Amino acid sequence: MIDIKSMLPEEILEFTVKELKAPKFRANQIMDWLSKGVTKFEDMKNLPKNIVETLNSICYISVANIEKKLVSRYDGTVKYLFSFEDKECVEAVVMKYNHGYSMCISTQVGCKMGCTFCATGMGGFTRQLKPSEMLSQIEAAQRDLGIRISNIVLMGMGEPLDNYDNVVKFIRLVSNEKFLNIGTRHITLSTCGLVPKIYDFADEGFGVTLSLSLHAPYDELRSKTMPVNRKYPVDEAIKACKYYADKTGRRITYEYAMIKGVNDTPYCARTLGELIKGTLCHVNLIPVNPVDGTGYKPSEDKGIINFQKILSEYKVNSTVRRTLGADINASCGQLRGKNKK
Repeated sequence: MIDIKSMLPEEILEFTVKELKAPKFRANQIMDWLSKGVTKFEDMKNLPKNIVETLNSICYISVANIEKKLVSRYDGTVKYLFSFEDKECVEAVVMKYNHGYSMCISTQVGCKMGCTFCATGMGGFTRQLKPSEMLSQIEAAQRDLGIRISNIVLMGMGEPLDNYDNVVKFIRLVSNEKFLNIGTRHITLSTCGLVPKIYDFADEGFGVTLSLSLHAPYDELRSKTMPVNRKYPVDEAIKACKYYADKTGRRITYEYAMIKGVNDTPYCARTLGELIKGTLCHVNLIPVNPVDGTGYKPSEDKGIINFQKILSEYKVNSTVRRTLGADINASCGQLRGKNKK
């Protein structure tokens, strides 16, 4: 069966003419219905019966079904557990800010990267998500909450650059005016540091904000918590990020999970400051989310403040990420893990 929602406009046009034997204007009608989030071909009311029957026989419309929904009583953050046609589940989170609604979506079912502080990695990897399944997460949330998502963060379950072709196609689809029309400058992609793919992504010319999950400023420490560092060391990852910033003119965000007694020392702060000073960047300090089985605890407030103070000595801007959805385990991986059990 053909995954019609993963098709670009030009692909739908070609499919309409060659496979459906229909005039070109039918392609625009199909795209219009898909952009409205229809889940059945029968709901495409202005299509002839014979075209609907043909579509049903050779195509399907991917849908993200809401298996579980949690709403924070503190800040209104919404966490979803979605399932797809094969019953595999992923998580996504909708957060409300002054500028609108941001949604953090998943790009894989599980993850291969094995970061020791991450609940998703503890569950292993199952499969890649298709472009349509990434779109469906956004559509399902918009339909459920009656809102429009204005910003997308590819920072849910999975490593986006490990699903490179599907993620690139998703970005082309979600930013297309015929579909959700969310500009690429309103999209952030987070990677653990797959260096060759960072260069490839820079050359795509999207202008998407790149976020590197750094979490440690030198190889010995980073390799203990992030196995990817054994293949792509810190210096290589930083060099790739500098290339991305130069190529796109976009500021790099370095994500840094603050783990008490592990990576929050003054030495770590000075090493990080020395590493990225003078570059187009920003550091996002994140008190680590406690995950069962890791033993990690978030850094104390005074330790985070001191870390920031040291970074400022190197003229490196940093902020402490505001914790949203703390009462609903809003970090990805935990809800799916409990559901599998």
